[in-house]
Amino acid sequence: MKDKRITVQQAGAMVPDNATVMVGGFIGVGAPDHITDELVRRGTKDLTVIANDTSFPGLGLGKMVERRQIKKFIGTHIGTNPETGRQMSAGEMDVTLIPQGTMVEKMRAAGYGLGGVLTGTGLGTLVAEGKQTVWVNGKEYLLEEPLGAEIALIYGTKVDEAGNVYYEGTTRNFNVMMSRAAKTVIVEAEEVVPVGGIDPNHVVIPGIFIDYIVEVANNG
Repeated sequence: MKDKRITVQQAGAMVPDNATVMVGGFIGVGAPDHITDELVRRGTKDLTVIANDTSFPGLGLGKMVERRQIKKFIGTHIGTNPETGRQMSAGEMDVTLIPQGTMVEKMRAAGYGLGGVLTGTGLGTLVAEGKQTVWVNGKEYLLEEPLGAEIALIYGTKVDEAGNVYYEGTTRNFNVMMSRAAKTVIVEAEEVVPVGGIDPNHVVIPGIFIDYIVEVANNG
């Protein structure tokens, strides 16, 4: 069995400048903060980041916003980080906002090889500008295209050595769908256990979707 464990420094080195990166979490909950802190330390720049939000000032992605490492942000809201809004208004960051359910479905389409998804959300609004519409049984829908990335940085509460992931509480959020929608998936684990250390009934992400594991306990 391949050893998937790497250091947080190795994980950071896998994210080059100008990369398109998915980052899990929901307003800081279930976010891979140790890996994003490493990107801050390395000064990785000009990133396109796909995430639910940009967290809070001084936390996780919020640190990257402050250091202007994010060139483009694609997410569902920016209300918890005023600096993101300021950079957007000043033209310093390209921000694309997507309805939350639509964004999850766009990721699902990328992960499952679909050509897109149909939704009525956003019709008649700015969300629909420039997008194709499709009529089905007399009803109009927006065609939303798949949303994928080169790399996904996600979080796991407990991960076994094969990459099977268990989540506590609401920490699973966007992490699960992102694990299907990126070419390379790195999970930041609170705890790594031997294979068999997670009840198969409790596995949320099968190990086949995980390329690398960063254990927080071994990285400070």
